[in-house]
Amino acid sequence: MDISFVTGTETTYIRRWQRVNDMAQTAATRSERFNIRLSPETKKRIERAASVEGRTASSFILSSALAQAERTLREHEAMVLNRREAEIFFDALVRPPKMNARLASALKEHDRRVVSV
Repeated sequence: MDISFVTGTETTYIRRWQRVNDMAQTAATRSERFNIRLSPETKKRIERAASVEGRTASSFILSSALAQAERTLREHEAMVLNRREAEIFFDALVRPPKMNARLASALKEHDRRVVSV
């Protein structure tokens, strides 16, 4: 689902989701921490943005980071292919390439970089 931050209804939806998610997080046990360093200007900007939404800085940072994490994962877990790319992809599934040093290296690099859950 594409989300546009321009239209009012989708913005309202995102904000509602963030508030619901914040409430769910509050109810759940929070035992993990992230520590970050930031400039005084950055901290003030984040606090101002959180204040505009009537939230704490921690709540604002958590929901913003989680939303970005979801977008990043969605971008890397789904493919959008044009017709030619889809045909090439389908052909690779139907007739997979034979294992060679380059493919083995690519698979090892994938395993090193990507953590599957």
